Amino acid sequence: MHLHSYRLKNFRRLRDVHVELADNISIFVGANNSGKTSSAQALQTFLSGSRERFSIYDFSSHIWAALNEIGSKDPTADADVTIPSLSLDLWFEVTASDLYLVIPILPSSSWAGTLVGIRVEFSATNGLALLQRYRHKRQEGHDRVAALPGGAGNYVPWPKCLTDYLEQELSREFEFRYFVLDRAQFDESFEPTVGYEPVALGGDASGATVLKSLIKIDNLSAQRHLADSFGNDVAGRSEDLSRRLSRFYKHNLDQRGDDHLALKALFESEEGLNTHLMKVFDDTLKRIATLGYPGLTNPRLEIKSGLNPATVMSQDARINYVLGEGANAVRLPDSYNGLGFKNLIYMVVEVLDIQQRWKSDEDKRAPLHLILIEEPEAHLHAQLQQVFIRNVLSLLKIDGEADGAFKSQVIVTTHSPHILYERGFDPIRYFRRHLTDGEQTTQVLNLSRFQKGDAPKDRDFLQRYLKLTHCDLFFSDAVILVEGNVERLLLPLMIEKCAIRLRSASLCILEVGGAFGHRFKELIEFLGITTLVITDVDSVQEVPEPVEEDEEEAEKEFELPAIDDAGEAETRYGRTCLPSELGARTANQTLIQWLPRKRTIAELHAVEACDKSEPLAGSETVLVRIAYQTPVSVSWEGQNAMLCGRTLEEAFGLDNAMWCQAPDQRTMGLKLRGVVASPAALATGLHKRVTGKHFDKTKFALGVLSRRDSDWIVPAYIREGLEWLRDQVDLEIEHEIEAVKEAAAETPVTAAVAHEVVE
Repeated sequence: MHLHSYRLKNFRRLRDVHVELADNISIFVGANNSGKTSSAQALQTFLSGSRERFSIYDFSSHIWAALNEIGSKDPTADADVTIPSLSLDLWFEVTASDLYLVIPILPSSSWAGTLVGIRVEFSATNGLALLQRYRHKRQEGHDRVAALPGGAGNYVPWPKCLTDYLEQELSREFEFRYFVLDRAQFDESFEPTVGYEPVALGGDASGATVLKSLIKIDNLSAQRHLADSFGNDVAGRSEDLSRRLSRFYKHNLDQRGDDHLALKALFESEEGLNTHLMKVFDDTLKRIATLGYPGLTNPRLEIKSGLNPATVMSQDARINYVLGEGANAVRLPDSYNGLGFKNLIYMVVEVLDIQQRWKSDEDKRAPLHLILIEEPEAHLHAQLQQVFIRNVLSLLKIDGEADGAFKSQVIVTTHSPHILYERGFDPIRYFRRHLTDGEQTTQVLNLSRFQKGDAPKDRDFLQRYLKLTHCDLFFSDAVILVEGNVERLLLPLMIEKCAIRLRSASLCILEVGGAFGHRFKELIEFLGITTLVITDVDSVQEVPEPVEEDEEEAEKEFELPAIDDAGEAETRYGRTCLPSELGARTANQTLIQWLPRKRTIAELHAVEACDKSEPLAGSETVLVRIAYQTPVSVSWEGQNAMLCGRTLEEAFGLDNAMWCQAPDQRTMGLKLRGVVASPAALATGLHKRVTGKHFDKTKFALGVLSRRDSDWIVPAYIREGLEWLRDQVDLEIEHEIEAVKEAAAETPVTAAVAHEVVE
């Protein structure tokens, strides 16, 4: 049995989300404030069975508005009012051998299938009585204030509104309710059919008891309170690794019959206890060793007694780092090793600790153990992050229980692309920030469903590409797809020059090339991320067939795929040329197949700015925009002409003609020899130089970077694209701020939606 999925409604910014889980490990990713942590915390809060775990701040902001509207209406309608509630639907996937575990939540004796569900609802105990008590308290407050000398003035007594009342009285006015769900009454998206009302959970056992008999949840927080110590200056909340291991020993390791002999040996010989401790911790240390901590000279671990015979029961065992072998070995206390290594060991011990406590429940042991791990990358460098996520499942394997009723599942929330590197698309659950009725909410996407099937078009390519680049695409506010290495190197500097506010956004810059940029189209649309594509026009003159020439020639043949009337692709060939040549076409598949879906250079130059962007498929608010070279006014030798470059380097040379042709810029490679008589001659010379076999694009980019304070300008097409992206990101920020302001304006409690903009 495992937890297949869960649906949250009205919890913080998670207005209505369905989260599917893998049967072993699921990885929650997304930009900041997308609800990853809230989604994991909701499971703990709902399954705790404690009303005190909830607060009014756990309600979505649209619920605040609804509650305050109810509280302000005519009391004569109170009997017909439904107070909004929070809910969690849990769906368990079971096999025939697991059925005895889920009998209390089977919808009927004739049930058939593999999914059983239970709903946990946190709702008003009695809506009418709640409203009556609220109105009584409100009137009582107003009466008392009115009796004050001088009246109330601007003072408004508690409760100012219904949410203000529930801020204090929620745990007394709300309760948990539990319902059995029938999978046959839900569609493929686990939405109930119209009119379906689930049956309240019956039987002698309470809903909380039934859930505890099915699932146990433990959490490994990102705040692990480990710290490097400098002298005696150690943070008060931190603890050393030795103390944590000591607690692990006291709580969980098998207490053997010879412990008394070991304690006696302590008084007789400290070496006896050292042997005992190493024996007890042997299995744990071996499991830590399987993590494969990189390098050949890293210290191994040794447990050594720190007990004083005079205070035998109050001392801790100490962990030491051993450098060297034999009599020459040097033993250092744990505070003398790096924080990252300590953090890795700490997490492993914590995972083993909570697993041991789950195992020790004996008769009350839940068959499913769900472990939430928050940001395991904290304090870990890239290799250790991969080591941990690569081995965490093997740490949870229990001998003899591989095919039994007991199972462990892991949920990891992370901002680390290095963790995604190890796992690919299947375990990723992407939390996408989304606008619903002008309010910031979240959608959760299952990446295992992206291009699902036997022959996915681009899935394998994208997975391999993202692994090679350690892509941060899944954590970004917006993404910029660029043509090549030169654009990737120069773009941060260009952003600083013409769209500096973008530096405050989380941007992902991906080098994809014009030939492959369109292959990211479906993934970008699936994720729904605001995207700017910066690419080249790649102008060519078609030729009937490839011509065999010297591989070192500047102009080369290449394939130009095209789509005919029947939708079939055909192979074409072209030779590089200036965009101004009559009949020039584009070889750039991004321009042909994605945006603006044009074939000739003339068509591309005729596209209006408003037609260079469009909504992503499935979204009305998230846009993608294309940016490519277009004609610009070039002044040279007293002459002006509208000219267009074929690549970034050519466009840069045209937009910065005087600067690039200055003698002191020769090292960048764009300085032409001899006399350049006209703007057209300049464009021709730059084209030949850039397409020539001796032109070094990386040297050009580094040359521009080394002159960051120089008076060059960003090429027009890139500037326009970056300014568009800046406005889009600013608009998203404005929507976020407006959502907070509107919700705050609806209630005197200005912190009402603070939970909507933090995880």
